[in-house]
Amino acid sequence: MNNDISSLRQAFASQRQFYDDQNFPRGFGRSGHFTLLEANILEQHGVVLKGLYNKTLEPQNEIQIQFTQVVTGNLEPTNAIERAWMKYLKLTTCKTKFHTLFGRSKISSPAPQSVDYYSESDSL
Repeated sequence: MNNDISSLRQAFASQRQFYDDQNFPRGFGRSGHFTLLEANILEQHGVVLKGLYNKTLEPQNEIQIQFTQVVTGNLEPTNAIERAWMKYLKLTTCKTKFHTLFGRSKISSPAPQSVDYYSESDSL
């Protein structure tokens, strides 16, 4: 199958641009997660890609059929559009873990006892 970017762009042509203001309010290009090519792909073809992913659109050609198989996990992504959409899904659907040094849970242990580390002969 021909995987050059111009034939892929024709296969996923859309009249509207795609925005995800909930997850990327400043846009895909300014989020820091996507390359310029990936951001352009998502903006130009995201409406069709989301429709195929949500199954509100039926695949119209062989490239779109392959895309639906990649999204369902039957195939690995082989072109830039499939990789960009899978990266978008990973960033928007997977829960990210947030680690901090300070937590709210307390360890049940005896309260620490006050210990004086200086003697009375030490001058203040």
